[in-house]
Amino acid sequence: MTRTEDEVAALVLAAGGGRRLGGRPKALLTHRGRPLIEHAVGVLRAAGCERVHVVLGARAGAVRKQADLGGCVVVENPDWEQGMGSSLRAGLDSLAGTGARAALVLLVDQPGIGARAVARVRAAYRDEGSLASAAYDGVRGHPVLFGAAHWAGIAASATGDRGARAYLKAHDDALTLVECGDVAQAYDIDTEADLGHLE
Repeated sequence: MTRTEDEVAALVLAAGGGRRLGGRPKALLTHRGRPLIEHAVGVLRAAGCERVHVVLGARAGAVRKQADLGGCVVVENPDWEQGMGSSLRAGLDSLAGTGARAALVLLVDQPGIGARAVARVRAAYRDEGSLASAAYDGVRGHPVLFGAAHWAGIAASATGDRGARAYLKAHDDALTLVECGDVAQAYDIDTEADLGHLE
């Protein structure tokens, strides 16, 4: 592995229960013939991410059975119903002691974000102080890259469904925006209407 491959770990947040989708976990929605979680892991691998941690929550047992997560570190978040913040904390906790110096965070419900966008954000890594985010026409989005120096602060502020939003806003001056609007679409799969984005 090169230095970057060894030091940047990928983190997929895939714990949501799909409340607005009739209680169907987003990780198990089908996209291109396979579960959405497999698609997300495949995107990260195609972007050069060797180390992938996956945070599960809703129906974690079913996701483990139905999706091929071989080679991934699977983290179960018992507090997933508290929102994305708890999953982000669980994911960052799982990276402690692994040698990772940055976490590249991708959401499972954004299949319009492919390997080219992920690779661009990953390339913004410099050291443990790195803080970078994809941008779409200048508006911050996902994926995001958090150097390890930021993990404690992010974990302390990650509550409800806010994730790292408050932390990123407070550290806007340190954030590198990486424009990805030309290679990706940042839509979410949140409602029945959004299912039309899946193939």
